[in-house]
Amino acid sequence: MAVSQTANLAEKAMGHTGDATTIQNVTNPAQERSKYADPSGETMKALCWMGKNDVRVLDTPKPALIEDRDVILKVTGSTICGSDLHLMHGAVVQLQKGDILGHEFCGKIDSMGSAVKGLNKGDRVVASFQIACGDCMYCKQKLSSQCERTNSNSTENLMYGGRTAGMFGYSHFTGGFAGGQAEYVRVPYGDVNLLKIPDGVPDEKALYLSDVLATSWNAVVDTGVKEGDVVAIWGAGPIGQMAAEFSFMNGASRVILIDGGPASWRLDFCKSKMPKLETINFTSLPRGRTVTAELKDMEHGGPDVAIECVAGEYAKGWAHYFELMLGMETDTSEIVNEMLTSVKNYGRCGITGVYVGFTNHFNIGTLMERGIRLIGNGQAPVHLYWKKLLEMIQKNEIDPLVMVSHRVLMEEMDLVYQKFNAREDNMQKVFVQTKFSDPPCPGAPQVTSLRS
Repeated sequence: MAVSQTANLAEKAMGHTGDATTIQNVTNPAQERSKYADPSGETMKALCWMGKNDVRVLDTPKPALIEDRDVILKVTGSTICGSDLHLMHGAVVQLQKGDILGHEFCGKIDSMGSAVKGLNKGDRVVASFQIACGDCMYCKQKLSSQCERTNSNSTENLMYGGRTAGMFGYSHFTGGFAGGQAEYVRVPYGDVNLLKIPDGVPDEKALYLSDVLATSWNAVVDTGVKEGDVVAIWGAGPIGQMAAEFSFMNGASRVILIDGGPASWRLDFCKSKMPKLETINFTSLPRGRTVTAELKDMEHGGPDVAIECVAGEYAKGWAHYFELMLGMETDTSEIVNEMLTSVKNYGRCGITGVYVGFTNHFNIGTLMERGIRLIGNGQAPVHLYWKKLLEMIQKNEIDPLVMVSHRVLMEEMDLVYQKFNAREDNMQKVFVQTKFSDPPCPGAPQVTSLRS
């Protein structure tokens, strides 16, 4: 929390770089109602960050159209992501009290700015979690997560030597945009960052084009999974589950999924969907037995490819636990080191889980001496993949419902965060229902009230 507040002060002192072409730091219309709230006075329910480990569903103003390419959506579906937990924990810097969270959502167009092209009121659309301008160097290559014009945060630029695109509901570090865990959301550059949903595709499938499907696909293709590869994946959450499925689709001969602790049940959940999947529960290994040793025994030399789908905030050992707690590092290197020591010589390791800053005890020796390729998969460029993935859904080549375990109420999102964080109730991936949602589609979970 102290780190986040310090980062906020640093950003205020430095000031933004000023090269964004869309307004920054509008994370809740209540900040300045006269500018950012709909003049009708209508209110909505939204999930707001109120401090470390404190999120609440509050009544806030409906957002207004601010710029001429804005779109206001009635949110018909949202979800929670492991990345949202990093925000709740305060692991991502520059959060401010009242910020509306949520970066995965779909909905129906409620209103549009005068310059929006190709969309109509009432269209069903899904949003990309990143906000792209559509015209810069990266956007022209569909590398939408690296847009040059939607995030003018100086701190990120100083830390990373460059910036990502602006992102919905993901702190002022990524531009400061209100998220979609709400009943309405404002989408800047709406004609760039919204994809029309065909009539035959229900919200419960289209929603996940927002992030999880594109992120999983990117992890697999960017790390270079090819025919015959043996792939090890750390983390059996939704990203890890779909990365396993996409690895098989891209020709992997074996996929080994690794998880443990309170999340151990996720291994069984994933295996029930993919019987040929192999698993390692690291908490069930004999004392002194490492994941690396287990993988070397399962496959001569280790896997060809390792993919990290966890994140850097979860320490396994005491050294990193205390270093994280004391602010001596922002991310643990433990899982990355496990990947590096586990793969074959000249193996490939991809990092898809969120890492925000600096780490200690990184095993650079094995990287260099054994020729390991370490790949930062980056924030997935959704625009590069979402049309292809939508076609795959339409052809029944992929079914996002395999990861969806619960349908929950927008009004209970604070409880969803608690249960998802604790890995309770076998909650793998949720569909968040709002007052604008259609009834569940065939095969989707029915709504569950967590308060009852």
